Amino acid sequence: MERKSLVSPQAKLSLRQQCRLLSISRASFYYEPKQENADNLGMMQLMDAHILEEPTAGVLTMQSMLEEKGYKAGYERIRRLMRLANIRPIYPRKQLTQLGDKKYIYPYLLRNLKVERANQVWAIDITYVAMAKGFMYLTAVIDVYSRYIVGWGLSNTLDAEASLQVLKAAVAEHGKPGIVNSDQGSQFTCKEYVEYLKSESIRISMDGKGRALDNIFIERFWRTIKYQHIYLNPATDGISLYQGISGWMEKYNQRPHQGIDRNKPINLYKMAA
Repeated sequence: MERKSLVSPQAKLSLRQQCRLLSISRASFYYEPKQENADNLGMMQLMDAHILEEPTAGVLTMQSMLEEKGYKAGYERIRRLMRLANIRPIYPRKQLTQLGDKKYIYPYLLRNLKVERANQVWAIDITYVAMAKGFMYLTAVIDVYSRYIVGWGLSNTLDAEASLQVLKAAVAEHGKPGIVNSDQGSQFTCKEYVEYLKSESIRISMDGKGRALDNIFIERFWRTIKYQHIYLNPATDGISLYQGISGWMEKYNQRPHQGIDRNKPINLYKMAA
């Protein structure tokens, strides 16, 4: 994260050259948000907030909610926007989320597992982030034991490469975890992601399809950052979005959390790692 703060659009070198010299994926520092019309952006923001309150809300539920808010949209349009915003209900469903190849889906390893040290289990996920105009995607990697955010990055794509670069950077900075858990999204059920974890001898765990609690720690984190920062501070561009999230992440890692007995994630992680 420190290296990303060194990239400056005012520097003599191009952004491409700066990212290459700093070994940063440009996908994590693009400034152009996705373009959708105002109605679509409005619906996506409403659905993003609604799914945090009603995790089982599917297309029809979203359609009813949006109609109450003054938006009339057909089934296919709402389904497309849900896919674009990476909004996934927790119940088993057909073809709502684009999944990767079935041969890259792995079993869930955390059931009945006692997590008792840092770097034993990390969880990774990607979420939609609304901006004043447009949107981007945020990938985060959390250490389950300490709740410490070991890595994060922004991109304007849901492609696997953006999330994989965040994970690689976290491993380079903090060392290898024993297990990395994810959902079954296409970013994680693909050849590049699976082969990288195997090459590093990191065990692969994936949520069971439609299981609400399998990746609960990263889901709780999304709720926290969206309600405490993103919804309250809609960014005007990618730079302000990155800077705002960077400052918030630093505070998040250094403040007490109820879920870890009022310990600070950074202290719990550093002492145990």
